[in-house]
Amino acid sequence: MHRYERPKDLETALDLRAGGEWQVIAGGTDVFPAMVGRVAPRPLLDISGIEALRRIEETAAGWRLGACLRWSELRDHSLPPLFDGLRKAAGMIGGRQIQNRATLGGNLCNASPAADGAAALLALDARVELRSRRGRRELPLAEFLLGNRRTALAPDELLTAILVPASRGEARSDFLKLGARKYLVISIVMVALVLEGDAQGVIRRAGIAVGACAPTARRLPLLEERLLGRRLDEPLAEAVDGGVLAPLSPIDDIRGTAAYRREAALVLLRRGLEGLATAMPGAA
Repeated sequence: MHRYERPKDLETALDLRAGGEWQVIAGGTDVFPAMVGRVAPRPLLDISGIEALRRIEETAAGWRLGACLRWSELRDHSLPPLFDGLRKAAGMIGGRQIQNRATLGGNLCNASPAADGAAALLALDARVELRSRRGRRELPLAEFLLGNRRTALAPDELLTAILVPASRGEARSDFLKLGARKYLVISIVMVALVLEGDAQGVIRRAGIAVGACAPTARRLPLLEERLLGRRLDEPLAEAVDGGVLAPLSPIDDIRGTAAYRREAALVLLRRGLEGLATAMPGAA
């Protein structure tokens, strides 16, 4: 059996991380199922005991979500409407048992193309905080996620927090997911939407991301650009057409064809925009 360590503080964890090749675990909901029937290929560094990595903190710049924050903790936390979409995603990840163990950081480091948290956090302009004995650095989430099961995490680094900038106006967000059922299912398509409007109901920022349709979740910059400057009482769904899906590269697999995923993405985008336009202050 390999060595197992569960430090209580970040400094000890960084020392261990720098001193060898570890399999880092937090909730373990991705790692342990892959190890059924075999010995762990590497020593296990369990960071779930570091309480400092499970906090939600509001700062002058925005919000700091600890990487070991469990999805159920985020789901049940009182947060502003900016986070409605992320909290909705938290309630759809696996089932209740998974949500009580799985973590935000683990979801990102696993880097599945169908990771529900990735699309919701991309739409929020999230950045990741990475720490090692060499220091601290930040990366936009889009630069951290490199592909299927691939990230920019260095061998001696830990993902310690997800940073979400403060909204610049009235914000609303949503998350829509298509699967064979609502829970305990890998997404066929997911869509995350964030709109920020001013006092006159004019959209000043839009964050739109689609997951399970490319090697990583992708933002839709053309659609975001089309929404800027529009009023919230306009029929926003009209901004959605096939051209906005250019960043996506869906595949055929057992859950659906590429053509089906494209059509489903369009439907979910239109549905999400209709819902947000109705909910936003300033909408008719």
